[in-house]
Amino acid sequence: MKTLALALLVSFAAISAAPAVPMAPVPAGLPLIRVDWQEPLSLPPRLRDHCAYDSLSGRAYCSDHCGFQYQVYYCSPRSFGCCRVSFGYCDWNGLLRCHP
Repeated sequence: MKTLALALLVSFAAISAAPAVPMAPVPAGLPLIRVDWQEPLSLPPRLRDHCAYDSLSGRAYCSDHCGFQYQVYYCSPRSFGCCRVSFGYCDWNGLLRCHP
């Protein structure tokens, strides 16, 4: 039992002594956009159509003719579109991505 406790203690010490991986720098000039949600006021006025509240989270979203349970996401003037509610995000290059 003492051997197991010592092995556990040594493994925790080794993990805590390991250096952390540095975070990737944020490109200058890019606004940070919430990953899973965009409030209606963060969208351009032309995309603020067919807004509703999500029953699970209670947050507002706009679908702008995307369809039932889809949300419009706006990342940049050249990258916007529809993804399922709370499944879209803007990557570091300012492009819209939808994850399954």
